[in-house]
Amino acid sequence: MRVAIYGKKITKQTIPVFTEVFRFLDQLGWDIVLEKELKETLQSKTDLTKNYDTFSNHTDFYSGIDLTLSIGGDGTFIKTVSYIRNSGVPIMGINTGRMGFLSNIPKELIEDTLTRVKNKEYEFQKRSLLRVYTEEDLFGEDNFALNELTVHKKDTASMITVHASLDNKYLNSYWADGLIVATPTGSTAYSLSCGGPIITPGCQVHILTPIAPHNLNVRPMVVPDHLPIELSVEGRDRKSLLSLDGNSKSIKQGEKVIVKKAEFMINVIRFENNNFLDTIRNKMLWGIDIRN
Repeated sequence: MRVAIYGKKITKQTIPVFTEVFRFLDQLGWDIVLEKELKETLQSKTDLTKNYDTFSNHTDFYSGIDLTLSIGGDGTFIKTVSYIRNSGVPIMGINTGRMGFLSNIPKELIEDTLTRVKNKEYEFQKRSLLRVYTEEDLFGEDNFALNELTVHKKDTASMITVHASLDNKYLNSYWADGLIVATPTGSTAYSLSCGGPIITPGCQVHILTPIAPHNLNVRPMVVPDHLPIELSVEGRDRKSLLSLDGNSKSIKQGEKVIVKKAEFMINVIRFENNNFLDTIRNKMLWGIDIRN
């Protein structure tokens, strides 16, 4: 088996995690393929001497990769997905960060988890993505997101107006700091911090969540993900920001933005005793009296 590994933050705290993963994968007899910059960083900061194969582009995943490990937090997981794309290669996240909704495997369970993968004691959880289309093709072939698309103001303190249509029918004009269109996966990210609902994976929906709306009766809305969403921005500034999972581009006033469900999904490895409901309950501290 060939295992691709990606990570961003290489510190004194995370180096032992990488070392443990490499050690056990070598013990299993699996081939390791490191992201090119990760390999260079590890060589400069550790005593890594083995000449592992590398990857540097999403095309490397279309053949010869059987499993992907993301070592870090949820941001690292999202970046890893940009390599996987529509290849179908399954992904598993080992958490060295804090919350870890996506990277939810504790570093203390690395050996046990990889053993379960070896024994095929897992299943795939399908995660949907969204794809965006703009008049000037702002994002090129990177026009997809696992978490969310966000339209927000750029260089002004004034609010913007985001005109939204659903399936070619006018929905609303959001007078706010911006608007988020989130997937079920993204429901626990930016959308959640703006008051959006938590959606379980597998629900075929998108969430429209306004950012600090002027009218308090404007609430987040859940819509079917097979319906296209059309957005355009109006405001005092000539340009606003359009972001896909944190990757931002300037968008001119009035330019149409079309949001659709991506034609592919990613396969996230899920174990019976580590499901979404457990993750939410533990990360959100539900049922725990933190006053004591």
